[in-house]
Amino acid sequence: MQSYLPACKIVSTHGVRGEMKALPLCDGAEFLAKFKRLYATADGTGECRVLGVRTQGNVMLLRLADATDMDAARAQVGRTYYFAKADARLPKGRYFIDDLLGCEVRDADTGAVYGILTEVDHPAAQDIYTVTDAAGEKHMLPAVPEFVKTIDIDARTILVTPIDGMFNDAVNGDKE
Repeated sequence: MQSYLPACKIVSTHGVRGEMKALPLCDGAEFLAKFKRLYATADGTGECRVLGVRTQGNVMLLRLADATDMDAARAQVGRTYYFAKADARLPKGRYFIDDLLGCEVRDADTGAVYGILTEVDHPAAQDIYTVTDAAGEKHMLPAVPEFVKTIDIDARTILVTPIDGMFNDAVNGDKE
């Protein structure tokens, strides 16, 4: 598990006072505004003090102490900034994707192992977990309470109640 996670990527400057347009790589401006510092690298070096974060359309406007004019902001274009996972406070029942990856997925009733969580996608209203079984096959699991019963990050397990066809051969409802 990583200690520093991507927060945003700088895409352009905004104005002449060092504000930068950034694509959010986290839960957005409201989440990022809670941080007092960001880091220029994924290993935690290059600490930068956050002066302000706000939303503008589908991007964020970010002000950092190290970029106080347009030239300094322009030099940051293309850079990804990171936040320290230890600085983040998530609401109950929310997890970092990094913490979920590698968890063992088991049946909540029988304890049967379905595989390891290898990907998390966000195509629509809910996340989709990709579970890779021992044979290397991939299975998709909607991350909704109907299927995902409990997540225990400390034990590295996710208990699920799948429907027929989710982890075994698909069932054709037209045939008897």
